[in-house]
Amino acid sequence: MKAKVAVFGILRFPPEQVEQVLPHLHELVRATYENDGCIAYDLAEDPFDKGLIRFSELWPSRESLENHLKAPHIEPWRQQAKKYGLSERVFNSFDLSSDALPV
Repeated sequence: MKAKVAVFGILRFPPEQVEQVLPHLHELVRATYENDGCIAYDLAEDPFDKGLIRFSELWPSRESLENHLKAPHIEPWRQQAKKYGLSERVFNSFDLSSDALPV
């Protein structure tokens, strides 16, 4: 399946809360792959900036991304993120107009 939309984003948590957030992030990723039609949904803590979680996502369409944002598992995730001190959230989406090329 060809990706038509890419998303890059960050979430920031207090570094001491990341271990408690990880099970909830795992559930978010699992539910997203199972239900939302994503092509790739990856995240990791930045090794140079503790507490900063970086996301990269590939979606087959803008509609599939929009449906993901309204999916039933998103609001429970957002509540857990607040509980563990989410202090920053920045996500941007990009329409992909060409095939990926190796670099």
